[in-house]
Amino acid sequence: MKFNMRGIRSLTSIVICAFFGIACSSQNINANKKPAQSIEELQTQLENVLKDMHVPGMSVALVNRDGPMWTAGLGKADLASDRTATAATLFRIGSVSKGFISLAVLMLADEGKLSLEDSVQKLAPEVWFDNKWEASDPVRVVHLLENTTGWDDMHLREFAKNPSIMSYGDALDYDHSSRTCRWRPGTRMAYCNSGPAVAAYIVEKITGKSFEEYVGQKFFKPIGMQTASYFQPSSELTTVLYHSDGKTSYPYWNLLYRSIGAINASANDMANYLLFYLNHGNLHGTQIIPAAIFNRMEVPSSTWAAKEGLRVGYGLSNYCTMYDGFVYHGHDGNVPGGLTAMEYMPAEGIGYFYSINSDNRKAFEQIGAVIRVYITRQLQKPSIPPEISLPEKTNAYTGWYEPNSPRVELFFFLERLIGMAYIHFQDNKLLVSSLAEKNATFFPVTDTQFRYAPMNEYPDPLPTLKLLVPNAEGEFIQLSLGLRNASLLHITMKRIPTWLAIFEIIIAGFVLLILISALVYAPFWILRGLSKKHRWTAEYKVQLWPMVAVLSLLSILALCMLSNDVGVAISRMGNLTVWSFSLFLATIVFAATSVTSVLALWCTPKGDVRSIVYLYSVIITIAVAISTAYFAYWGIIGLRTWA
Repeated sequence: MKFNMRGIRSLTSIVICAFFGIACSSQNINANKKPAQSIEELQTQLENVLKDMHVPGMSVALVNRDGPMWTAGLGKADLASDRTATAATLFRIGSVSKGFISLAVLMLADEGKLSLEDSVQKLAPEVWFDNKWEASDPVRVVHLLENTTGWDDMHLREFAKNPSIMSYGDALDYDHSSRTCRWRPGTRMAYCNSGPAVAAYIVEKITGKSFEEYVGQKFFKPIGMQTASYFQPSSELTTVLYHSDGKTSYPYWNLLYRSIGAINASANDMANYLLFYLNHGNLHGTQIIPAAIFNRMEVPSSTWAAKEGLRVGYGLSNYCTMYDGFVYHGHDGNVPGGLTAMEYMPAEGIGYFYSINSDNRKAFEQIGAVIRVYITRQLQKPSIPPEISLPEKTNAYTGWYEPNSPRVELFFFLERLIGMAYIHFQDNKLLVSSLAEKNATFFPVTDTQFRYAPMNEYPDPLPTLKLLVPNAEGEFIQLSLGLRNASLLHITMKRIPTWLAIFEIIIAGFVLLILISALVYAPFWILRGLSKKHRWTAEYKVQLWPMVAVLSLLSILALCMLSNDVGVAISRMGNLTVWSFSLFLATIVFAATSVTSVLALWCTPKGDVRSIVYLYSVIITIAVAISTAYFAYWGIIGLRTWA
């Protein structure tokens, strides 16, 4: 696995997603094949990916400042009716929808009706959230749009709500438990779907119109997005969405907060939307929105790193990412059965949109790589900034760091362990060692800003890592690494004592090794226990309970991995179902059998058990007890994902 911390965070995401069954983003994929030299060749390459990866269909648009270069639908929009996808077929664009929230807020700000620095409490006191720093560090409008509120992301229960019609006020009241600030607002970025939803509610309150009506009048109509809609279109106009197998369809998902990801749009619609960005709000000679708004959207302002000069990151519903030396802005989207990307290069004046009607992440990445290689085939890569000599004081940042800005608090118990990294300096370079790769290399651009140079790839032209000025909360670094999924984009890591890092690594390694050995030993133990000679002996009892604990932990993993698609995870775990209740029960059984293991050892005379069996039982019991204590501390025991 290459680094791409892109590395630390990607590996963290993969393991977390495997454990909980949540869809995750893969690493960047660069197309190694020869770039297509014409639209016809490009279409052939894309159709081959669809065929080889079993993706039913896609929508695509390539645009430069002069207008669309190519809009098309490829493959099938509906397998059951054998309906072909066209440039007019509507696809779900997911979180690409969030751009309209920021555009609406910025238009109102330009009209003097609000400010990005206004506190949310001032504009919408009826919207519940909890911020213990509100007096000194209130949640502001800018935090909603740059994902710096510190709120947890929407809980599974919120994702699972599927209302056909519900007002934004009622939707925000449905479940507000996730809207609790975990750190001071405006310090770290952590992707949060409910922040933009609150911003959309504020737009409704100020304009006196529904958000959908306002966006339709101010943006869809003047931009020329004639068929775009937040609501379910008629079946003959839209694509059916499919699981990653490319055969099993999903039902239509309405979303609790329509503004954050419900738009259906065609390649024709999105070509006009891209043109709108590339020309900074000017379409056909008409300035729909001030050009300066786009410059503001593309640059973050509210994180520690942004305030200290790092310009790469998540702006106002707009992120910066780098592929093969080129710098892109835009957003991606993910709904059950649909994956979307909309990205553009402001300097080069070119951009692309594509959307597939499948959960197939690997195919999605391959398609993006093919498109990017084509549109950049004749472009000159940006120049790489020269290195500087690092001052001696930089060595003070050497040490161990752990992730400190989780998107989903529920996953943090794994993320903090898997994402741990050691940072040091050598030969005027910053090196990061983690589970993903040893000594990933960053070159200095300033005393505190570094650009990434992946092995065997063109180096990033912009700095993405920032050594932050130490503050009252500790020592931090911040990274903005441009993964396809915005949730993996912006990482804040906090320095931890060396002894603590080593202790956690040793303990985690010990527990993992022992649990694996127990799984290997389990079949032999079970077969031996079937014999009447050994059944219910003291020796059998001290082995029984820790083994049941290990098997119950395995059942937790199995339940989660069987819900591996995002749509499946939402429906199974976001509601009270056999799956979610079984997960809850399995965590209780794991804790109960862990405690029983300790009691069984305590009550069994050591002389009644062979020394080697007793010792191994003690070791397994210690491992499951440590796991139980850790899970209980992080709220995993008795986990009710539907609540």
